[in-house]
Amino acid sequence: MTRQTQLVHRYMDGFRRSDHGAILGCLAEDVVWTIHGFRTTHGKAEFDDEIENPAFEGSPELTVERTVEAGDVVVTGTGIGQHRANGPFRFAYSDLFTFREGLIAEVDSYVVPLP
Repeated sequence: MTRQTQLVHRYMDGFRRSDHGAILGCLAEDVVWTIHGFRTTHGKAEFDDEIENPAFEGSPELTVERTVEAGDVVVTGTGIGQHRANGPFRFAYSDLFTFREGLIAEVDSYVVPLP
């Protein structure tokens, strides 16, 4: 497993625990996170606010089903979250990670609700 893939898995583990320090430690200062169709965050401060978005409760359950590395790293999988107003929900995701100087510089997330 390469250093980039290890970093991505450390990042994913951080999300499973809502561990802000672990997640932010994987990111470049000017990280950009695009959740396509929903929101784009710029920089660690905005990213930090999205780790535990107030619309959701608890930490997500994330299952990584596939990791592909070709310069960038792509992770696909499924998850379960708890929306405060609408209750539990399932989703499939694909995250594309771009790196700079050993840190995650960009995350492109594609999230699809599942029945």
